[in-house]
Amino acid sequence: MPSNALAALALCSLLAGCALSPSAPAVADARQQVVAAERAFAKTMADRDLDAFASFVAEDAVFFSGPKPLRGRQQVVDWWKRYYTSPAAPFSWEPEEVEVLESGALALSSGPVFDPQGKVIARFTSIWRREATGTWRIVFDKGSKS
Repeated sequence: MPSNALAALALCSLLAGCALSPSAPAVADARQQVVAAERAFAKTMADRDLDAFASFVAEDAVFFSGPKPLRGRQQVVDWWKRYYTSPAAPFSWEPEEVEVLESGALALSSGPVFDPQGKVIARFTSIWRREATGTWRIVFDKGSKS
């Protein structure tokens, strides 16, 4: 191969590598991070740990839990506190589907919600945002009855 062609090939390879965002994790890695975050988020209910629950909610989150959208972490936590007061969890959930944007900035998680006996009573859908620190937090959350 002529040296000009080799130089062009090397330049193309270099430029292609520069086009990738070094801060965005690979989609598969990001997906696993969101699955782990969603499971840890669900564990806060089983553990009856409202403070841990709050740590997964973005400051500017919108949850469709009450009669009107709950805006901001404090409103969300104030509303959800009712689910953390009894010794036994009133429901549980787990991720079934998780998709991440190629940028690694946003993800959608969805799955079943179970009553204490394990019967599916609803489905949830959450939108997660990867913050500058690499931490995933929920920015939108909505459930629907089954």
